[in-house]
Amino acid sequence: MPTYAYHCTACGHGFEKFEKMSADPSPACPHCGQRAQRLISGGAGLVVKRAAAVPSATPSTCCGGACHQH
Repeated sequence: MPTYAYHCTACGHGFEKFEKMSADPSPACPHCGQRAQRLISGGAGLVVKRAAAVPSATPSTCCGGACHQH
């Protein structure tokens, strides 16, 4: 379930809710009770992880093989 950000135009209160995608897009403001508007967000970033380094066939004692002297 995503977290949505909301802004109440009546009182200016901002809040977030962790809810289903099918939830009401304009819930009641927890501060004043008026209807709030769901804000458009930039979305979640994409995280790309690199593969782990492959150990070299000849172990190095100085820099792990990064200096290419071995």
